[in-house]
Amino acid sequence: MYRILIIEDQEEVLKCLEINLTAERYQVHTALSGDQGLAQAIKINPDLILLDICLPGMNGVDVCRELRQRGFQMPIIMLTAKTDEIDRVLGLEMGADDYVLKPFGLRELLARIRARLRNRSPNAKERLRRYRFGQVELDFERLRAAQGEKPVDLTPREFDILEHFIRHRGAVVSREQLLDQVWGYDPHSTTRTVDTHILNLRKKLESDPANPQYIVSVYGQGYKFVG
Repeated sequence: MYRILIIEDQEEVLKCLEINLTAERYQVHTALSGDQGLAQAIKINPDLILLDICLPGMNGVDVCRELRQRGFQMPIIMLTAKTDEIDRVLGLEMGADDYVLKPFGLRELLARIRARLRNRSPNAKERLRRYRFGQVELDFERLRAAQGEKPVDLTPREFDILEHFIRHRGAVVSREQLLDQVWGYDPHSTTRTVDTHILNLRKKLESDPANPQYIVSVYGQGYKFVG
């Protein structure tokens, strides 16, 4: 089930979208302000965001820019009034994927959502470019990593694991899921390979591998990335 985050300060619009998207079998999360929406997006890493431009506090353009700077690549569809042309351009320049003019037709919006989610399928995902957590900086384009000023030697497989964790930041990821999505193994294959790679990543990236801060174990379920 795809997770969609709606960031919209008009409660009647927000409620209407929530009802209709839930009826389409999406898992819907909502926020009434830019600051709240940014926090939600970082926490749940949704599959798509509907983002109003004019929001109290942090506006939609700033939310979009902050998410892209943090390395989040989920599709973002801006909700905008016809008079917000400059903001629409800014939103697209900051990394938004599309925009819909208010008042919008529900059928058009649903079609745009479906199109963006199709492009987000595993075979169509764009690779993350850069990501930073703590003192660790990852460059996915050049496959380089550093901890502060010190280079860290990561294998391509370890970059793949970290990318999967980052895309599912804050969510529990099972060993079977990692095998299926990163290795392409049958889910019933041994999970020992995953544990070995996680152990190596902790040794390379955690200041105290025995008490990890970023790649944490969830008993009986798998791992969770909180960087």
